[in-house]
Amino acid sequence: MKIAANQTLLFIGDSITDAGRAQPVGSGGGLGAGYVSVVNSLLLAAYPERRIRVLNTGTSGHTVRDLAGRWKRDVIDLKPDWLSIMIGINDVWRQFDCPLDKQIHVLPDEYETTLKSLVEQTQVKGLVMMTPYYIEDNLADDMRKRMDQYGAIVRKIAKQKGAILVDTQAAFNKVLKHLPSEILAWDRVHPGLPGHTILARAFLDGVGFE
Repeated sequence: MKIAANQTLLFIGDSITDAGRAQPVGSGGGLGAGYVSVVNSLLLAAYPERRIRVLNTGTSGHTVRDLAGRWKRDVIDLKPDWLSIMIGINDVWRQFDCPLDKQIHVLPDEYETTLKSLVEQTQVKGLVMMTPYYIEDNLADDMRKRMDQYGAIVRKIAKQKGAILVDTQAAFNKVLKHLPSEILAWDRVHPGLPGHTILARAFLDGVGFE
């Protein structure tokens, strides 16, 4: 497993990462009820001797533009050894649920430029980039097509920067072959525990969890 003993692993993102975590920084029992907590529990159970510290600074409703505004406080100042970023769902979603509110739309060029800038100003031992996702198996669905476009941007930056890529959309696609999206997330975005477990498993696979 790539995360070494006594290292700090920080997760940042939107509501999927937030999942009700404690403020100002989620840790210990305040990691929220989502995939971050599942990851922490499995790391503690499987690698207790490593004493890996997990932190959560996900914030509900945020886009990559919001991350840029709090990056120093919520990433750099916390000095993590490992950083996991999952952002982009709201960047896409606001284009569909608030189509007339164009000033809050984060279009692909801004998304790519901002995300790349955040990665470049961050010095960590290990970087994990998780794609945004939409729990919809119809590839012709407009929001799914748009989300795939933002996922491709994450894959591009991860390759450029030598980051570990976690393709969350691919992880959900495997399950969608057997289960309808409603079982995983009523709105195709905010998953219940099975969906968060899919995210946790994809992350742990990426970092070499055994």
